Amino acid sequence: MRDLPPTATLRAFEVATRHATFTSASEELHITQSAVSHQLKNLEAIWGLQLFQRGKSLSLTPAGAALAPIVREFFMNLATTLTDLREQKGRVRLKVSTTYSFALKWLLPRLPSLSRQHPEIVVTLETTDKAINFSSAESDVAIRFGNGNYPALHSEFLFREQIFPVASPDLLNRFGAPREPAELLRYPLLTRDGADLVPKWEFWFQQVGVGISALKESVRFADTNMTIEAALLGQGIALVRSGHVETEISDGSLVRLFDIPFPSPVAYYFVCPKGIESQSHIVSFRHWLIMESNKAQQGYQ
Repeated sequence: MRDLPPTATLRAFEVATRHATFTSASEELHITQSAVSHQLKNLEAIWGLQLFQRGKSLSLTPAGAALAPIVREFFMNLATTLTDLREQKGRVRLKVSTTYSFALKWLLPRLPSLSRQHPEIVVTLETTDKAINFSSAESDVAIRFGNGNYPALHSEFLFREQIFPVASPDLLNRFGAPREPAELLRYPLLTRDGADLVPKWEFWFQQVGVGISALKESVRFADTNMTIEAALLGQGIALVRSGHVETEISDGSLVRLFDIPFPSPVAYYFVCPKGIESQSHIVSFRHWLIMESNKAQQGYQ
């Protein structure tokens, strides 16, 4: 810390590293040429290093060349941080925890709407499949997928999805479109490992009245997004939750097979520590989230 010179001296050094002469550096700094020269000599004295080779034009010594990017980065970071702080003045940051697949497929496409309605809220997304632990202060609120049993926490129901099979147009062109659910047993079925919350083919076939003994599996995946990507690539038929394929169904890259209602046995919930749900920015976020959830629920019915 003893080697830190005045900011004006550091600024003179940073500007001089980008100019060929003291004269051009002084014009950018709006001070005299002699003042620039004096500040640089003072800096060399403080650090005990020669920073410039002086002649018809300025050139950096090896020591100057090593220090130049460090000093330049300091001023760039300072300017960026000051700009961010000024832009954030009067705004409040809200840390939201949710699962990666829900954030990617459902929440992110809707966040521009939140920014338009509530520009005062700056959302920070934390994604994890682990149980929420608000005592760690990593998140303020959470969106979780489950049965709504969140003791000692404030929770609100958001929406329940539909579960159905999807396939790419390419796969349907190769295999033909199935006319009834039982025909799916001759198709490659993409299956997902995981907990009971994951849609299971066995339950779906049971729901539609098809008895099965063994599935014609192609690949078993450990991640929802990989399962959807494999379906997009035409590798098989995936069993999905409606909220994860809104864009793909809309743009035609995936086709829903059979308009058979099958509500998910679990749903999405807004969760936060009791007491903070009444804070103004959290109230705004909750109301926006419930409004978007209602729209989504109507589309899934």
